[in-house]
Amino acid sequence: MLKHLFSTGRIGTMVTPNRIVMTAMGNYLANDDGSVSEKDIAFYEARAKGGVGTIITECAFVDQERGRGNSHQISVADDKYIPGLKKLSDKIHQHDGKVIVQIYHPGRQGISALNQNLPMMAPSAVECPAVHQPAVAMTKAEIAEMVEKFVDAAVRLNKADIDGVEVHGAHGYLIHEFLSPRANKRADEYGGSLENRMRFLEEIVIGIRERCGKDYPLIVRLSVEEFTNTVGHPEDGLQLPESVRIAKRLEELGVDAIDVSSGTYETMNTAWEPSSFEQGWKIHLSETIKKAVNIPVIGVAVIREPAYADQIIAEGKVDFVGSARQHFADAEWSNKAKDGRIDEIRKCISCLVCMETLMGADQSQAPCQCAINIEAGRELEYSRLKEDGDGRIVAVLGAGPAGLEAARLLAKRKFKPVVFEKNDHIGGQLELANKPPNKEKITWLIDYLKAQTEKLAVEIRLNTAPTLEELKKLNPYAIFVAQGSTPFIPGSIPGANGEQVLKPTDILSGKIKLKDKKVGVVGSGMTGLEVAHLLAEAGNDVSIFEMEEHLGNGIYFQNLMDVMTHIGQFDVAMYPKHKLIGLDEEHVSFEALETGEMKTFQFDNVVISLGTKSNTELVDEIQSSFKKVKILGDAKHPGRIRDAMEAGYLSAYNL
Repeated sequence: MLKHLFSTGRIGTMVTPNRIVMTAMGNYLANDDGSVSEKDIAFYEARAKGGVGTIITECAFVDQERGRGNSHQISVADDKYIPGLKKLSDKIHQHDGKVIVQIYHPGRQGISALNQNLPMMAPSAVECPAVHQPAVAMTKAEIAEMVEKFVDAAVRLNKADIDGVEVHGAHGYLIHEFLSPRANKRADEYGGSLENRMRFLEEIVIGIRERCGKDYPLIVRLSVEEFTNTVGHPEDGLQLPESVRIAKRLEELGVDAIDVSSGTYETMNTAWEPSSFEQGWKIHLSETIKKAVNIPVIGVAVIREPAYADQIIAEGKVDFVGSARQHFADAEWSNKAKDGRIDEIRKCISCLVCMETLMGADQSQAPCQCAINIEAGRELEYSRLKEDGDGRIVAVLGAGPAGLEAARLLAKRKFKPVVFEKNDHIGGQLELANKPPNKEKITWLIDYLKAQTEKLAVEIRLNTAPTLEELKKLNPYAIFVAQGSTPFIPGSIPGANGEQVLKPTDILSGKIKLKDKKVGVVGSGMTGLEVAHLLAEAGNDVSIFEMEEHLGNGIYFQNLMDVMTHIGQFDVAMYPKHKLIGLDEEHVSFEALETGEMKTFQFDNVVISLGTKSNTELVDEIQSSFKKVKILGDAKHPGRIRDAMEAGYLSAYNL
């Protein structure tokens, strides 16, 4: 089973134990001076211990003065970092894994405030349309100096017993900017023709080969397609035909493998995909490069399932299967796949909490987070799980994500969780969140929690809402209340409880199905937008109303772009700065906040999506009757999947 995925591989002189690669992702775990931290080592060791054959670290910066991407990022810009890198490599090697360090400069996608408030270095003085930081064109002397910084970084990695180096020529960073005709407007020997645009990368590769020797494994990562058509520039940017030529030239120069990716910050959703992107959607990019070269190709494409990973190797589309987020979500993905424990895999649901928290890390000063793996990035903190439950009963009210995650960890700690669920199925809000278009991946989380609780023999009583007396008979050591939330309908709005008014749950649960109706959706949080998308896809005439200046206020921008792109395929009317005033049987009234004008609309139905309120049944009685009571997830404060999973995990961990 999975014989291709678990066959040995080779990248230059490096022999790998399998074809699994954890590709680079930022984690905000390095020390603030750029040295490898103990948290970094624990993070990567967990993945090596979990069976990943080859780990590529986060992008490490080569320029100490003007090359930082964030304030807690690995540096390879000085010899003083070699000992920490050596400690990292030694730890990975203890688990028979290989470690590659990715080296880079952020170029015009960097943040000036993190780099002495200087303009960001770039091939041309053209700011990034996504980041909007000042950019300055590099002089030839600065280009030569930067080449040396990349080469010096590779030499340091070799000295640190790092197994190889990956030169980051993807995702809109400095090297990619030289390659891309969209970013490179130079008129000298570093701009214009593809040969000229490749010169910077060529000089880096040649320098590394000269200084490190031909036997030191050298990988180049490329965004072989920028997908600038998604931002209205179909003829602009680096495209696959030119990238084939780049890959061939890199092979001629002695590069040992090509790591194929796509996109830039401007086309971010094609690089770090939200939930609507299906597994394998861009594997044709890797396949095209593989057909053009004779060196190994690493491919990424929202790969989550081991059988699919094995299949694309067998079909000759890739030599190595890469993923960052999947190994973030489950450090043991590889071992679980090898052992046939497929149902135990915690598959990444592409929710982008990792990207959201990484992008905001310099403000929050907190490491990157995963919505479904609370241990990710905190391996040191949660490295020793006590098994001291001694069979003591813990009653868990609610089988949503908070309750099930708590039950999972309680069972691992040798408590005896008993889960009560008033419905006939587990999943809680997840069984609503997976119903809008493109949100099917959330079902993976339900499946994982179901498999885990079954494996751990957790008792789940469906169709059961226990009374206070029934809970007392159980004589629990503790009670976890995780009974979720319900939609909030403001009682102050006249007519808000009318027959034509629906809640998001009415639509998402399938309780009410609308077709060929005229529907108004009030509220443009993610739930409101997803309900609008679902209704529009079902053939309804949909209008969205929002009090704020813009729709989707507070939604992480990648997810907002994604859902709005799909809503844009339908004729959905959008009314920002409109406040709901009241409803009657025939009319819905809004105040246009910009002008103060009153507007009246007619709809067959109105869906009010203005948030949720915690379910508080029995909470006061339970708290007054039992000593150890914890309120979890939406039952305490309505939030997102990460909030629920974290509440469940921490409550069980700290009991």
